[in-house]
Parts: sequence; structure tokens; C-alpha cells
Amino acid sequence: MAFVTVVSGLPRSGTSLMMQMLAAGGLPPLTDNVRVADEDNPRGYLEFEPVKRTRQDPSWVSAASGKCVKMVYLLLRDLPSDFTYRVILMRRDLSEVLASQEAMLQRSGKQGGNLPPDRMAALYSGQLVQITDWLARQSNFSVLEVQHRDCLYRTAESAAAVNTFLGGALDEPGMIAAIDTSLHRNQRPQPGV
Repeated sequence: MAFVTVVSGLPRSGTSLMMQMLAAGGLPPLTDNVRVADEDNPRGYLEFEPVKRTRQDPSWVSAASGKCVKMVYLLLRDLPSDFTYRVILMRRDLSEVLASQEAMLQRSGKQGGNLPPDRMAALYSGQLVQITDWLARQSNFSVLEVQHRDCLYRTAESAAAVNTFLGGALDEPGMIAAIDTSLHRNQRPQPGV
């Protein structure tokens, strides 16, 4: 059965990293290159602008079968119910997410939101619980949660898990070769790594 592969998660959670792994593994990304590579994502964002308007116009989904597309977690509910989806939900330590967002805003000269970091972390946590609960109730969605840190430091295991989840046809050595741990900035010490 054909399905759409969706890479999702919080902003700055490793979604671009996973898209790069999938592309290197042979799964073509659905992207328009409108948002170009920059200092925050030197290998590119691999985004597709029509995703942001899915609620108003989901017509792009029919062209996404057999490809991977990146979508922020809050938009998953907008996907039409007459397709089958395999969602790779990226997870990253919230302190790293927030630090990465802050660094990105500073580099771009933009102002962040008014919420303090602890409130922002609580908001993100609550939203992730809601979306994972919603996903679990959707019969046309299968979900694999992948830790950002595992992609970087347990790469072979992560590549194997993703490949199995997506049917086993990906090039795992290619996925592994796509990883560059020097791009892991804003990291926080983790036990056992």
C-alpha cells in the first residue's frame, strides 16, 4: 500500500536532519527550495510551502505518495483523512530546542515570543502530548518517534529503525553518511552519551 512519509516535530527538533537522512537513503523529498540553506541549517530546510496551507488546499498530498515531506506538528491534523501516513516524529531535549530557537532568532535579528523558557517548554510539552494522543487515535497514521540525539550518536540504530518503519527499502549506509555531528550546536550534556 502506498503511503505519505511525514517528518514532523517541534521547530528545531531535527526535522531537517531526518529529511536529509531520508533523502540520502533514497526517499525523495517533496520540497520547493523556497527557504534556502543558512547558518542555522547549512544543509537546507527541505520544506514545501504548500504544507503551510494544507487546511485550505490539501491538493499537494496526492503528489506526496512515495516521498517524504516535512510538516510542523501542529499541522498534522490538517492532513486529509483519505490517505495513509507514516509519521516520523522527531523528539529533542526541550532545553536544546529552546536554545536553538533563541540562537536562530538572534542571528536573524528577530524578536522571540514573550513567554519565558519554562512556560514555553510547558506549552510545547502539552502540545506534543495532545498531538501524540490524537495520532494514536487515527487509523490511517502510523508513528515512529525518533530522538534527535540518537540520529547523531546512535546513527546506525536510528537508520535501521526508520528503514524498518518505512518498509526496508532505504539505503542505510547512505542515511548514516548524511550525519554531521559538528552541526549539533546548542546541545546540553546528556547522561550516557
